[in-house]
Amino acid sequence: MLRRSTQFFHHCNLQTFISIAINRNFSIHQSTKLDSFPPNFPNSNIAAPTFKLIHASSQEYDFMLNECVNRKHVRGGQTVQAHMIKTRYLRHVYLGGRLIVLYLKCGCLDDARMMFDEMPHRNVVSWTAMISGYTKSGFYYEALRHFVEMLRSGTNPNEFTFATVLTSCTSASQLECGRQIHSLIVKSSFISHVYVGSSLLDLYAKSGRIHEARLVFEGLPARDVVSCTAIVSGYAQLGFDKEALDLFCGLQREGMAFNHVTYACVLTALSGLAAFEYGRQVHGHVLRSHLSFYIVLENSLIDMYAKCGHLVYARRIFDEMRERSVISWNAMLGGYGKHGDGEAVVELYNKMREENKVNADSTTLLIVLSGCSHGGMEQIGLEFFDEAASTSGVDLGIEHYGCVVDLLGRAGQLERALQFVKEMPLEPNAAIWGSLLGACRAHQNFRVGKVAADHLLEIEPENAGNYVMLCNLYASDGRWHEVRKVRQLMKEKAVVKEPGKSWMALGQTLHTFYAGDRSHPGNEEVLCKVGEMSDRIKAAGYAPDLSCVLHDVDDEQKESALLGHSEKLALAFGMMNVCEPKPIRVMKNLRICVDCHSFAKFVSLVYSRELFIRDTSRFHHIVNGMCSCRDYW
Repeated sequence: MLRRSTQFFHHCNLQTFISIAINRNFSIHQSTKLDSFPPNFPNSNIAAPTFKLIHASSQEYDFMLNECVNRKHVRGGQTVQAHMIKTRYLRHVYLGGRLIVLYLKCGCLDDARMMFDEMPHRNVVSWTAMISGYTKSGFYYEALRHFVEMLRSGTNPNEFTFATVLTSCTSASQLECGRQIHSLIVKSSFISHVYVGSSLLDLYAKSGRIHEARLVFEGLPARDVVSCTAIVSGYAQLGFDKEALDLFCGLQREGMAFNHVTYACVLTALSGLAAFEYGRQVHGHVLRSHLSFYIVLENSLIDMYAKCGHLVYARRIFDEMRERSVISWNAMLGGYGKHGDGEAVVELYNKMREENKVNADSTTLLIVLSGCSHGGMEQIGLEFFDEAASTSGVDLGIEHYGCVVDLLGRAGQLERALQFVKEMPLEPNAAIWGSLLGACRAHQNFRVGKVAADHLLEIEPENAGNYVMLCNLYASDGRWHEVRKVRQLMKEKAVVKEPGKSWMALGQTLHTFYAGDRSHPGNEEVLCKVGEMSDRIKAAGYAPDLSCVLHDVDDEQKESALLGHSEKLALAFGMMNVCEPKPIRVMKNLRICVDCHSFAKFVSLVYSRELFIRDTSRFHHIVNGMCSCRDYW
């Protein structure tokens, strides 16, 4: 009988179908209109049926509820529930669970909760459904509270319950709850289940406990694409890019199959490493695997190529996308901005607005303002900011005001920038004062620089970078007495500067160099090459900027210290091992110093080499002695 009813399913809406199914399968006789629904019935304002219906079987109710769930038809489910109530059907606990699932799937959390509270008996499925509903809605505390009530009721969780409730332990304050659930999982012998293991390692990774996540991963008896993606993503999101890449390569050698999410995660790690050759190989593997190019994967490829300095490849993928999200536009705009191509940023942003298919968000405006700043287009950037401030389309945050300060600072309008900071509707943060201090160093404005430094050291007294910028400001004018005072203050506050680190990829190996470190296997040859390069470019006009050495030592010692900077070591290694015409690509964990920047420009000019140096601030594309940053970073 039910099979015959399904013939009508595709020829009518679900509400009509349920009425037909009821009329064909139940004993029906005409009657007056039914009494009103009980006052606690969910959304009881729906029209009451005009037939008095006799009891149906569990199988018939189950069939109709499943159709409602599959079609996300909440009113159809309400009609079935109304029939149950009117016929005083003592519904099975399974059917109650199906109604809860229906309401949750349709976003009716309150109705699901009401249904759950009225159930005389609850099984693990109904408990898990409610916990899942609260978790997906972001009510993590309620999800955890229901889990505790479930345990107190004597209902034993299954693997799906554990996997679901673990996703509610996302914040640092709930990590301890996650640890306790982990203990319960071990006692319940569910630790070997792949769903539970994936949720556990995801919990630890998102909480910054990547080593604990790795222990869970290594303990899994079987691994699937979900667990592998979770651990690779954990490493990448926490900045352990090399570890993410090594793990991915190891899993690939084991024959693990990946999906588009896995590839997107490893591309994020390769973006951090700027490992172009690896990225190109991953792109090729995706093509050979015949994976569908989901938008998240295309966005990751754009970001990877842009951060590796290959804007042509990034733009090619961007132009060939069948559909673009705001993240796609932001990735491409950000690539141009980091390379100092302000004109390309403005052109692409105007194209985005002309197409009017995707609305710009606050991140888009931030990228555009930053691109205008780095591209020396301060007037256009200020116009974009004023336009956004006069409309309600984009919420302006502290970062947007920081970009305006940077715009004015790069233009040398430091007094105006300081006044803008004072008149901001938001409290200026360390990033804004740091941007202003950096501008003062570039333009030798000691008065405004001292004001910015005082605020900066008050907000972030433990940040060594702030002291270094202030030292550079004084050292650039030969104020060594002030430099010594700042360094003494660093000692008193026990502030330690992060050691400089630079790296580059050569074949399948990442070579890392530290300032003043001699641990690299080819250290002696590299040092000799640095000295040789220094002598040659001095003949072309290079003069070491001794102000970049903050120690109070003689000039010869300062010059020797400069030659040990990590980016010079990496650059020399590249000169020895990267054949022309390939460009040399170097990454650095800190902002490049003035002397190393000058050194690289002269190397590019004298040796006719194309250089890419990416620091924490921006991309430096150096060709024929000219840098894309225009000597301002």
